[in-house]
Amino acid sequence: MSDVISALLAGAIVLALVLHFAWQARRSRDRASAALAADEPGIRAVVADADNVSDGTAGVITWEGSWNGQRVQVRTIVDTLATRKLPARWLSVSITEKVSVTAIFDMMMRPGSPTTFSNFDHLQHTLPKAPGFPAEAVLRTDRRGTRFPQSIIAGHMEPFSEGRAKELLITPNGVRIVWLLAEAERARYGVFRQAAFGDTRIDSALIERLLVSLSDLRDAINRSERQAA
Repeated sequence: MSDVISALLAGAIVLALVLHFAWQARRSRDRASAALAADEPGIRAVVADADNVSDGTAGVITWEGSWNGQRVQVRTIVDTLATRKLPARWLSVSITEKVSVTAIFDMMMRPGSPTTFSNFDHLQHTLPKAPGFPAEAVLRTDRRGTRFPQSIIAGHMEPFSEGRAKELLITPNGVRIVWLLAEAERARYGVFRQAAFGDTRIDSALIERLLVSLSDLRDAINRSERQAA
């Protein structure tokens, strides 16, 4: 009899765990759907033809469209790497148009641990900084000896004055800024290990501001290259 009772108890525990994990998965999907619905108006207010082109990667939502005649991308990334004290929700804003550079220029603020949104840690060559860059910034590239218009880039650091901009990436195919939207609620994450970000929403004014900054930077780099030629 005791064996039967033990088996029944074990089965009940397994069933309870299965139901709990299913409930958590459903809650996670519901939160993701709610966040997507909440973010869409803010994105479309700036990128009117934005199309959701997400590929199903967990925690990543990607929108593409056009802004001021330029192809752009807006992406949100939930970063839950164990090396972070708290999960973070990042906003990545890109202009995916040609830039007159011959290699990757990646500026990361306070690089202390790997991220899910960047290949910064895989870039082998650290660049010396020209005056005007934030003290906490580290510059890297994929090609040793490449010269970048650092004085021009340093003149477009305004988004990095508030401590929330994390990365500036410049490649031959575009420019990108990554911005910290929110960190997970400490109490809920500490107890339930759930990455909840409260009522954080994407502000259309922030998207516009970052796009303007990126566009001005791209224009300045391309104009400088034309003048040099």
